[in-house]
Amino acid sequence: MDYDVIVIGGGPSGLMAAIAAGEKGAQVLLIDKGDKLGRKLAISGGGRCNVTNRLPVEEIIKHLPGNGKFLYSAFSIFSNEDIITFFEKLGVALKEEDHGRMFPISNKAQSVVDALLEKLEKHHVRIYKNSPVADVIYEDGHVSAVLLKDGQKICAKSIVIAVGGKSVPHTGSTGDGYAWAEKAGHTITDLFPTEVPITSSEPFIKAKTLQGLSLRDINLSVLNPKGKPIITHRMDMLFTHFGISGPAVLRCSQFVVKAIKKWKLAEVTMSLDVLPDKREEEIFQEIVKLVKCDPKKSIKNTLKGLVPERYLLFLLEFNRIDPSEQGGTISNEKIRSFAKSCKQFLIKVNGTLPLEKAFVTGGGVSVKEIEPQTMGSKVMDGLYFCGEILDVHGYTGGYNITSALVTGRLAGTNAALTAKNRA
Repeated sequence: MDYDVIVIGGGPSGLMAAIAAGEKGAQVLLIDKGDKLGRKLAISGGGRCNVTNRLPVEEIIKHLPGNGKFLYSAFSIFSNEDIITFFEKLGVALKEEDHGRMFPISNKAQSVVDALLEKLEKHHVRIYKNSPVADVIYEDGHVSAVLLKDGQKICAKSIVIAVGGKSVPHTGSTGDGYAWAEKAGHTITDLFPTEVPITSSEPFIKAKTLQGLSLRDINLSVLNPKGKPIITHRMDMLFTHFGISGPAVLRCSQFVVKAIKKWKLAEVTMSLDVLPDKREEEIFQEIVKLVKCDPKKSIKNTLKGLVPERYLLFLLEFNRIDPSEQGGTISNEKIRSFAKSCKQFLIKVNGTLPLEKAFVTGGGVSVKEIEPQTMGSKVMDGLYFCGEILDVHGYTGGYNITSALVTGRLAGTNAALTAKNRA
């Protein structure tokens, strides 16, 4: 049987594309190589599914540091507010949490997946599961068919490629789509991990001195070779056995990758500020005052509560201060250097965990070759792209999924319109 639209990939953008095409009355086939649709959706937001973010569009684009501006026209057609309305019409009530993140009231990602599957059924979308695609066939500058690995050839007037990037491979994202895009004449920009833990071979990391310690509400910066911050994020972080992780680290990771590449570095320096609301001088004066009040008290007890205890002991040792030493006997110079390390403790990092361990893939099909209003290919008629295969990436917090749903909506709608025009 021939179809108007074939959508390859059953993740967030593929499901949305198939629904949008179905709503336009197209005959749609959704093909996925796995046995379950919506696997990435089901694990997103810690299994609660962070479906979108309610911040203003300007803010959302700021949180998509990888080509977010490309989505301006897409958002004017189908925005994050439209995503919220879309889900509420499907009977999935949403609630807003910190930083504008939107979750289903049920707190279950599965309720989102089920609602999407029901909608597919309503629009008579055919679904092939466990059906890996071997190739996409083009003829005379137009899409023609999809060839499955079992030898089946299925013809279509439009094809939407929604197979994801190369991150979180256990959900089926193994980068299959890049070859089909290149075959059509598309450029694939360099792929790299984003939203990924950072590695370091600092002696204190190797010795696991701070392993398992979380620091809350800190400032973490990636520095350029001149020691100036390229980016700073204020969030939580965690020390691990291989380096550092946690929200602030994930957000900084792509900047580490880019700095290593740009300046051909073996290591990049990051700076950790554990007291972002205080200036170095303030911290210094505060400590001097505390010591004056009780000069015989051990410095460890004088400074109790300033920063988490394990980190305090670590910084004291780093500044060659014996924690049990009486405050009154410690030189001002040492106190000043301790205050400085609270504000800018430098960590040399040498890269990140591999792409397979990343939450998000950076790079992909070049957005210069995609129509921003339709997600249609500028080089191959009837070919559409959506979701993470595009060179668009954001921080975690509902931004990537917003991009996937918005681009999926546009790709599916326009793939259906193209198919009708070819009928």
